[in-house]
Amino acid sequence: MKDYYDKMSPADAERFKADVLNIVRQIPRGRVCTYGIIATWADWPSHSRMVGRTLHYTPEAAHLPCHRVVNKVGRTAPGWGLQRELLEHEGVQFMANGRVDMKAHLWEPQDLNH
Repeated sequence: MKDYYDKMSPADAERFKADVLNIVRQIPRGRVCTYGIIATWADWPSHSRMVGRTLHYTPEAAHLPCHRVVNKVGRTAPGWGLQRELLEHEGVQFMANGRVDMKAHLWEPQDLNH
């Protein structure tokens, strides 16, 4: 794992987790957001991988629309075949290369409800 120059304190980590969960909660049906955008909106732009870890290891994330989070080029999470099915059920379109059509479905938070 990368050793970040801007390491989080335990309080920062709790705030980051709360912010990540809050942002994911707000991703609209039929849209996707990226790990990087979420990290940036949580005020830790260099921590996109930590967004994924937060969603994977936080039990309450199971009740959120985590399937709406993809990487910056629209790839779904490796090993989670159900993610594509859930997105397609919401009307998210995939390109021939298997990636989400980011031009059509990317959601970028404008005014988050903090």
